[in-house]
Amino acid sequence: QLQLVESGGGTVQPGGSLRLSCVVAGFTLDTYSMGWFRQAPGKEREGIACISSTGTSVTNYADSVKGRFTISRDAAKNTMYLQMNSLKPEDTAVYYCAVDWRPYLSFCTLTQGRYAFGGQGTQVTVSS
Repeated sequence: QLQLVESGGGTVQPGGSLRLSCVVAGFTLDTYSMGWFRQAPGKEREGIACISSTGTSVTNYADSVKGRFTISRDAAKNTMYLQMNSLKPEDTAVYYCAVDWRPYLSFCTLTQGRYAFGGQGTQVTVSS
């Protein structure tokens, strides 16, 4: 049974940092490409970071977070992370992790139509 549980959100001042975690169950983390998505109030959900299966571990970032966010994965812990630095008010959103069910991909995409979501998300608020 697919399980994706996000955690690590909270309220932080502009310029601060947070690290989000996504614990997965029901599948082997490094077999699939994984992604982080977010949805701000009144906006559509958008892909912000992804990482391919372990074979290549290619990463891809949205322009809005490039250079500030880093996606990583610890297969031994079945956990994916999103390190978020230099946070801005516009980063305020609910953050979700998701899995691309095509196995052993050497790439990843930020297009959410390829992903399955299973968690409730974690709220990130950036405010002074």
